[in-house]
Amino acid sequence: MRIGVIGVQGDVSEHVDAVARALKETGKAGEAIAVRRRTDLDRVDALTIPGGESTTISKLLVQLDLFDEIVRRASDEAMPIMGTCAGCILLAKDAGVQADKTRTKLLGLMDMAVDRNAFGRQRESFEADLQVEGLETPFHCVFIRAPAILRTWGECAPKSRYQDRIVLARQKNLIGSAFHPELGGDLRIHRWFLDLV
Repeated sequence: MRIGVIGVQGDVSEHVDAVARALKETGKAGEAIAVRRRTDLDRVDALTIPGGESTTISKLLVQLDLFDEIVRRASDEAMPIMGTCAGCILLAKDAGVQADKTRTKLLGLMDMAVDRNAFGRQRESFEADLQVEGLETPFHCVFIRAPAILRTWGECAPKSRYQDRIVLARQKNLIGSAFHPELGGDLRIHRWFLDLV
């Protein structure tokens, strides 16, 4: 299998490394590659959209002719996608007035509404050990200028919360994470994602 990591902006190398390590840990044959062109996207079986700046990533996805093909493959082929932080925002159907003000075009694949920068600015970044549905022990979560999932509907289900806010959700082949699972050293969420491929 070949797992793509959108490589236009954000913590790309960290995700490529985490996916490669998760493949090795699970004994699955495959590789992780950065996706920067349409030809890269055509070669992958699943996709990760990393953290970064959601408006910038969205605009680059459109400019590089990746945006519509990501939506098509997720919808028509059930291609698994995991979006973390900015990627989580882009997967949502609703990102509120902040997205409207910045004219951020959302992929709109998950039945959820998010609040950008819900936990504050960069200096309010934090870490927490949280219960994740399906994992036996807490998962160490790294939040960096993180969004929160305000609500889910339809087939989108919350999988983890921090205080009263949803921070991880899944809808069939799609995972939205407000935190950065690639940064904490625990690969269980990446392994969970690989099981969708």
